Amino acid sequence: MKKKSYANKQILIPLAALAALIIFNLIMDPGFFRITLGTNNAGNPILSGYLITILDYGSELAILAIGMTLVTAASGGQDISVGATIAIAGSVILKVLCGNNTRPDQLQAPIIVAFLVACLVSAVFGAFNGALVAYFKIQPMVATLILFTAGRSIAAWINNNELPIVSDPSFSYFGGLIPGIPIPTPVFIMLICVVVIFLVLKFTNLGLYTQAVGINSSSSRLNGINPTFIKFLSFVILGLCVAVVGLIKVSRLSTINYSVIAKDIEMDAILAVALGGNALSGGKFNMAASVLGAYVIQFLTTTLYKMQVSSDALPAYKAIVVILLVVLSSPVVREGFVKLGKKIKAGSVQKGVA
Repeated sequence: MKKKSYANKQILIPLAALAALIIFNLIMDPGFFRITLGTNNAGNPILSGYLITILDYGSELAILAIGMTLVTAASGGQDISVGATIAIAGSVILKVLCGNNTRPDQLQAPIIVAFLVACLVSAVFGAFNGALVAYFKIQPMVATLILFTAGRSIAAWINNNELPIVSDPSFSYFGGLIPGIPIPTPVFIMLICVVVIFLVLKFTNLGLYTQAVGINSSSSRLNGINPTFIKFLSFVILGLCVAVVGLIKVSRLSTINYSVIAKDIEMDAILAVALGGNALSGGKFNMAASVLGAYVIQFLTTTLYKMQVSSDALPAYKAIVVILLVVLSSPVVREGFVKLGKKIKAGSVQKGVA
């Protein structure tokens, strides 16, 4: 019962943020919520509007939030290399599809093969980060700083610093639309990822072990859990999430820009986890709240863009949100809220007695 109550309270945080954004946009411009059905250049039906944009690009962030939540809960730290690793995954996909020809007339390998190779490569880089954290006891942000710094150079090296272009129209389906379906494909990919992780958490002990390791690594070891492996596994899972987002990213443009692709997305992923009410120091987590937090972050981003806030200024606004979340989740503030609640409750009881 306590666990359920905790989860319910936790998801109130992103729900409150979502409600605030909805009210703000309703006041500023009710047209923000308008959705229209039209056709694209190929004559296929397509839904458009700010809400569709939020669902589309928020799906990438939601997929990353799944892996980032597990990493945060298990290690008590965050992976800041996901943006650079997305560049690596995308570069690998294009390398497999294009081979040595940057503009092939036909695909050099099936898309599923390219994706599986990217999953393997991303998992290896996730394992590299996980090994540094779990086995060498390096703080997560410091450990992942290596790939954060070198990842985009590695991505460019994979394709000899060239920009391969995939001309096959079927490749664009993963980041765009499947003909005849007006809803962006990333939404369906996100749903598949969410279903998979919820089934894993429901029918395995991964969630329980992850929380136990995050709360107290030494105690979990005494209870037969291998905290080193759990931390390592969480980074590998995040690597797989990165591969999925890498596929979506390069599919959108059928090419890649090594320095720009997924730029600063790690900040949004971390913010999604925090907005979901999950402690950034590790321990208990709520996956549903993290996924919802990802869409709230995209809602905020889209709102700021609509207000014509420049892309260079976006991190500053998001930094304010991070500061508020960190302050509100600090032990001092939480204890203050608890004491205030007790005083209010005691005051109401006294009034009732009087």
